[in-house]
Amino acid sequence: MSYNILSQDLLEDNSHLYRHCRRPVLHWSFRFPNILKEIKHFDADVLCLQEVQEDHYGAEIRPSLESLGYHCEYKMRTGRKPDGCAICFKHSKFSLLSVNPVEFYRRDVPLLDRDNVGLVLLLQPRVPRAASPVVCVANTHLLYNPRRGDIKLTQLAMLLAEISSVAHQKDGSFCPIIMCGDFNSVPGSPLYSFIKEGKLNYEGLAIGKVSGQEQSSRGQRILSIPIWPPNLGISQNCVYEVQQLPKVEKTDSDLTQTELDKTEVLVTAEKLSSNLQHHFSLSSVYSHYFPDTGIPEVTTCHSRSAITVDYIFYSAEKEDVAGQPGAEVALVGGLKLLARLSLLTEQDLWTVNGLPNENNSSDHLPLLAKFRLEL
Repeated sequence: MSYNILSQDLLEDNSHLYRHCRRPVLHWSFRFPNILKEIKHFDADVLCLQEVQEDHYGAEIRPSLESLGYHCEYKMRTGRKPDGCAICFKHSKFSLLSVNPVEFYRRDVPLLDRDNVGLVLLLQPRVPRAASPVVCVANTHLLYNPRRGDIKLTQLAMLLAEISSVAHQKDGSFCPIIMCGDFNSVPGSPLYSFIKEGKLNYEGLAIGKVSGQEQSSRGQRILSIPIWPPNLGISQNCVYEVQQLPKVEKTDSDLTQTELDKTEVLVTAEKLSSNLQHHFSLSSVYSHYFPDTGIPEVTTCHSRSAITVDYIFYSAEKEDVAGQPGAEVALVGGLKLLARLSLLTEQDLWTVNGLPNENNSSDHLPLLAKFRLEL
């Protein structure tokens, strides 16, 4: 399950988004029991939660989930932001191999001045087999600001680099990956296409067009090439760069001219390319439109907008089965999507007065998928 549960502080800071709601349904004392009831009802093995407020996490969310048999890992946003991302899993189903938090704020990179975070876990299913496969589960909540596509893409690249490093196996392949979260980008946008296609040529792309949240991009600057500076240490393939120079303690003056030339060449060659890539084959659990009507699914709905911004992506070998795009097969050790919980249309949600309402206590809907892991 991936679920942005709406932090109470953010709700109160943005009360203009919830003018359509009856006051009592906005109180945390009303909302949390409802959210917990949903989590209990769906009974997922793994929860990826966003906007988990730190004080509520410590006092109520974590204890409640632990009593339901979940082990919880949490990464709070940096700076003074009181919420973060949690991944909780049933310890009867998985054992924890590693916890890898990702901070998108970097003091040494002026572009990266926002406090968003991600969390990447490596889990091993508890199955009675000698060599059971591992699964990499990632959760994030990318920057909201529709006009800062440059920051969003860089945050995504940082998350992908961490997933690459965590999911990398001895034989050079990747273990199965499930990447969840609130990506603050809509289906078909350049950021979304990059996740699904594994490549993006961003030359001439306006920074406000990256996420597709807003139509107008008047007077906007275009993405610089490269988007992020070399000192971030992440390549255009969204992996951590190996240090090019030998790690010998030398002063700058000790470096030979050829070594300096070599670094210079690498940096300029990298600079010219406006192509981003990543090495995963990712599919979306949801198709974003209802097949019969073509009406969009929505994952979030409040006074300002009703759109899809939440996703569950998973690694799947894409194969053209009878020429049908989107037909996937699971390899051995791969994931096969078995089922998903239906989303709703904007019209559906306004018939129950939008979100949050009496029954649904966030301004997002939970996403839920059932997978089979081929052993």
